[in-house]
Amino acid sequence: MKKYILYTSLLIVFLSSTVFAQRNNEDGFIQSDTIRKGKSLQFVALPIIFYTPETKFGFGGGGQLFFLKNINEYNQRLSNIFFSAIYTSEKQFIFEATPQIYLGHGDYFIDMFYTYRVFPNSFWGIGPSTPESNKESYNQTTNKFDINLLKRLPPNLNFGLSVNYANYQITEVLEGGILDTQAVPGSDGAKIIGLGAIFNLDSRDDIGAPQAGNYLSLTARFSSELFGASHAFNKFILDLRTYQPLAKKSILAFRFYLENNFGDVPFQGMASYGGSKNARGYFNGRFIDKHMYIVQAEYRWRFKERWSLAGFGLFGSVNDNGGDLFSFNNMKPSIGGGIRFKLIKDKSTWLRLDYGKGLDGQSGIYFGVNEAF
Repeated sequence: MKKYILYTSLLIVFLSSTVFAQRNNEDGFIQSDTIRKGKSLQFVALPIIFYTPETKFGFGGGGQLFFLKNINEYNQRLSNIFFSAIYTSEKQFIFEATPQIYLGHGDYFIDMFYTYRVFPNSFWGIGPSTPESNKESYNQTTNKFDINLLKRLPPNLNFGLSVNYANYQITEVLEGGILDTQAVPGSDGAKIIGLGAIFNLDSRDDIGAPQAGNYLSLTARFSSELFGASHAFNKFILDLRTYQPLAKKSILAFRFYLENNFGDVPFQGMASYGGSKNARGYFNGRFIDKHMYIVQAEYRWRFKERWSLAGFGLFGSVNDNGGDLFSFNNMKPSIGGGIRFKLIKDKSTWLRLDYGKGLDGQSGIYFGVNEAF
C-alpha cells in the first residue's frame, strides 16, 4: 500500500462508536437487544467509513453473529459468523463472510470463507525484485469460497479435509502491458478447484487476540483439471505461531509462515507478499511467486481491559526457486505498530488499526478485525 493512505473518516466512526458503546452499554459496541433477549444469539454491528487514494471515499458495514449455546467445550470458543460489505466511489465492491461453527460440543469444526469482489488491482510482474516502473492496473471479478471440515482429538489436535473453489475473471488489462501479452499464467482468468488436507495443533487461549499458547498448521491443497480447474498445481503451507507472556499485561508473539507451490500456478494462486495479515508495510501482492516465507515478531501490551498497543517487525521474501528463497539480497523487512479495541467485554472480537513501513517507500495503514496472527 502506498504512502499517505488516510483513514480519517474511519477513525471518526471508530472513536465515536466506542464512546457510544461505553456510555450506553458497557458490555458491547453496537448490539441488537432484541436478539439478545433470546439468550441464544448475540449480534455485533460494525460501521465502516474510510478514504484512500486508491479507492477514494468508501463506506459499508459488517457484523458478527454469535451462537451463545453452540460452544466448543474444550476451550469455550463460540460458533459465529462474521461478515462485511464495502462499496467505494470508484465502484469497487467487496463482500466477505466467515462462518465458524462447532458441532458436537466442539468435536467437529466447520470453518468457511466466502468472498465476492469487483475490484481493480495492481500488478508488477512475478519475482522478488520487480521494479516499481512495472506497475500496471487491471480489473478482476473474484468469486471464492473455502470449506474446511475438521475433527478434533481432545484437547488440541484437529485434522480434516477442505474443498476449495475460486473463479478469477479478468475484465480489463492495460493495453500493451505485461498481462496483455498473456505470457503470465492466469492473465486471461483462472479457475482454482480442488481438495485439500489440514492438520493443526492449537493450544491458544483465544483466537481473536491470543495471550498464551501455540499454533501449528500444515495444509496441502491440490487444484486439478479433473474438478474443472483451469490450472493444475499443488500448494503446501506451514504456519507456526507462539505466544509468550512477558508480564501480566504484555506478551511477545512470533510467527513463521512458509508457502510452496508446484505445477502450473496462475498468478492469482501464487504466494502473495504484503497485506494486513502476512506482511504489513507492503501492498498485498506487491511481490508474488511460487514460494514465500515470512518471519514476524510482535510485542502486545494490554494497558486496559479493552485496549492494547502493539509494535511489530518482520522480514521475508518470495522466489521461483525454493532453494534461493532465503537469499539475504531479496529480504524485505518491515516495522510498524498500532492500537486495538475490544468490541464486547466478554467476546473475543477486536478492532485493529496498524501502520507498517517497508522498503522503497512501501507503507500502509490497515484496519481490520482481530490480531494479524
